[in-house]
Amino acid sequence: MIVVTGATGFIGSCLAGKLNAEGYKDIVIVDDFSAKEKLSNLEGKTFSHKIHRDDFPKWLRDNHRFTQFIFHIGARTDTTEFNKEIFDRLNLNYTKELWNICVEFGLPFVYASSAATYGLGELGYNDDHNIVEKLKPLNPYGESKNEFDKWALKQPTKPYFWAGLKFFNVYGPNEYHKARMASVVFHAFNQIKDKGSVKLFRSHNPNYKDGEQLRDFVYVKDVVEVCMFLMQHRKDSGLYNLGSGKARTFLDLVNNTFRALNKQPKIEFIDTPADIRDKYQYFTEANMNKLKSIGYSKKFHTLEEGINDYVTNYLSVGKYT
Repeated sequence: MIVVTGATGFIGSCLAGKLNAEGYKDIVIVDDFSAKEKLSNLEGKTFSHKIHRDDFPKWLRDNHRFTQFIFHIGARTDTTEFNKEIFDRLNLNYTKELWNICVEFGLPFVYASSAATYGLGELGYNDDHNIVEKLKPLNPYGESKNEFDKWALKQPTKPYFWAGLKFFNVYGPNEYHKARMASVVFHAFNQIKDKGSVKLFRSHNPNYKDGEQLRDFVYVKDVVEVCMFLMQHRKDSGLYNLGSGKARTFLDLVNNTFRALNKQPKIEFIDTPADIRDKYQYFTEANMNKLKSIGYSKKFHTLEEGINDYVTNYLSVGKYT
């Protein structure tokens, strides 16, 4: 059995679908299953067990002999949530519990970290274990992810294989439920369909023109390909960046969304809200050399390729993957 936590969510459901496509049917999906708007992400998928996240630690102890691999993708990901207790419970302590079970029973463990751990990027975007203690995330979500990364690195005993994946700006199918936390591609598509134009934040940094703020946008199909590689690889444990490795501007992203819809770009710039202006990231770019160094050689979608596939084959027809 292969476990996917957060299986009704964006990345988790795409991973479950990829596992099915590769012939894996004995999948254990774990989530709280209370958000009805997320259940469509499971349609058409084959799985053998459906476990509530609160029951999963006990279930895993009872069924460890039948468990081959654990993808712990489930997490509280709302960067606008500032209740630290929620993140401590769902992101930090829950992940510690699963880690310890994997140590006890010799299970491989891949979990979702985040590029939010890098804060404003003062130390760059290198997945070097030596800088983890020095990182300064900008919100409780990023702090919770970095706190677990720090804890994991300090543990005297670890799963025989483990990896923490620092997801950058992931976009792609199955994010219909994410509302304001969905990707900019998703929001741009909906603004274009509704109003024919897109609003972007104006730059408040003299080093960047409006719309030329840079992010590492990575297509979810590439994310799940890396997960599949790690499941087969099962060595070279550690923290890994998971981005495209190429920063692109928001103008690039929006213009490609218009292009995929065969429409002329119409963009309006609005002020970045004052309460987040001093924490706004103007540049992120994953250094992907570490993942490549352990043998990952598949090419990532370019922004043009990813957006065209997402808009044409999913958003425009309301399709899931």
